[in-house]
Amino acid sequence: MAIHIGRREFIVTLGGTAAWPLAARAQTSKAGYPTKPVRIIVPVAAGGPTDIVARMLAEKLSAMWGQTVFIENKAGAGTNIGNEYAARSDPDGYTILFTTVSLAMNTSLYRSLSYDPIADFAPVSLVTQFALFVFVPNSSPFHSIKELIDYAKSHPGKLTMASPGTGSAPFLAEMLFLQMADIKMTHVPYRGASLAFTDLIPGRVDCLFSGGASLSYSRSGQVRVLATSGPKRDVAAPDLPTIAEAGVPGYDVTGWQALFVPAKTPPEVVRKISADTNTALANPAIRDKLAETGYAAGGSSPEELGTLLKSEIVRWSALVKSVGITLD
Repeated sequence: MAIHIGRREFIVTLGGTAAWPLAARAQTSKAGYPTKPVRIIVPVAAGGPTDIVARMLAEKLSAMWGQTVFIENKAGAGTNIGNEYAARSDPDGYTILFTTVSLAMNTSLYRSLSYDPIADFAPVSLVTQFALFVFVPNSSPFHSIKELIDYAKSHPGKLTMASPGTGSAPFLAEMLFLQMADIKMTHVPYRGASLAFTDLIPGRVDCLFSGGASLSYSRSGQVRVLATSGPKRDVAAPDLPTIAEAGVPGYDVTGWQALFVPAKTPPEVVRKISADTNTALANPAIRDKLAETGYAAGGSSPEELGTLLKSEIVRWSALVKSVGITLD
């Protein structure tokens, strides 16, 4: 399993972990967690790809735990509002953060953060890995990435590129695309992918990078999808070329979603949440449903996720510096 940015690679070794959730459950069987409803903070707007996956997981955990697991969306500031809120919550396991690679990005995108992604959070489990897809309106004259690039080269800044928020994973993937393709577009940020699609569908913006859950918009005929951002064609849309194939050699961005809890959450509770998340992600129905929307089910130990987060902070920092973006 690999997280890719450009041609560099970070390997998360998950081999041999199949028995780990059972062992962890045995260690935490006396913890009694959870004994009341559990809240999952999602730092993006409701209805977007991240929100959809979070609700899918919440439903499964709720059934496993016999307790209500509910979603609370706290969108804004490139996920910083939700991330900070979760970091400041009681470290008792009843507030969980479901966030994305933006947690690693933000340390370099923002000069000052009110939270520390390493010191203020305890890693729980990797949930998914995903490629992004490039969407355009049905009314768009572009039917390929090459056509989009050719027009942008001859009309610098005329095309608009929407994102689900400045500082989000799709935003930075878009900025990398513009840099590598050597083109200019006008960025239009929204508070979540669903709001961006509200303007993309009627053609008020020209293109948008979004996760696999957004393929529902193209499957229902509301928009057209041109390519995928990953290193190879995606199982959710095998006929689509990669951006690298379609005109930007070497382009390769794969993101992730994961669970974190506030630092100082009891280790046995962290293990319990992680173990049950791994069990949920091993369910064939969940894996198939995720695959349909362009997500590969993750699953990891807290230690593996912690290693991944630290590595991704270094990687995205290098990318942000090369693109030259700061948000405050």
